[in-house]
Amino acid sequence: MELLVASAIGILTAAGLYLVLRLRSFPVIMGISLLTYAVNVFLFASGRLTVGASPILIKGVEQYTDPLPQALVLTAIVISFGMTAVIVMIALGAYLGSDDDHVDDPAEPADVMPEDTA
Repeated sequence: MELLVASAIGILTAAGLYLVLRLRSFPVIMGISLLTYAVNVFLFASGRLTVGASPILIKGVEQYTDPLPQALVLTAIVISFGMTAVIVMIALGAYLGSDDDHVDDPAEPADVMPEDTA
């Protein structure tokens, strides 16, 4: 179980980093989303991976799951949804303003010198 979750975290992180480095608006947004999913799975796994265990302490129960990582992940999901909406609106505004979805600005050529007026 731990190997499967660790592999999923690694794959999500690698795919997220690859998409962030694509220098287009939509892949960057998807890459950031994949990175937040990887962090959420990592936080969830930090509370020990137990199957069928109760997150609440009940008398007579020997094995339970830590509820704190579950609460952190729930909060992180809400925050990442809001931030994704903000990033999508910023990217949409940038695309509509420049008719291009490149993340970086093209550099000016170095061999073009300003004309001398003297």
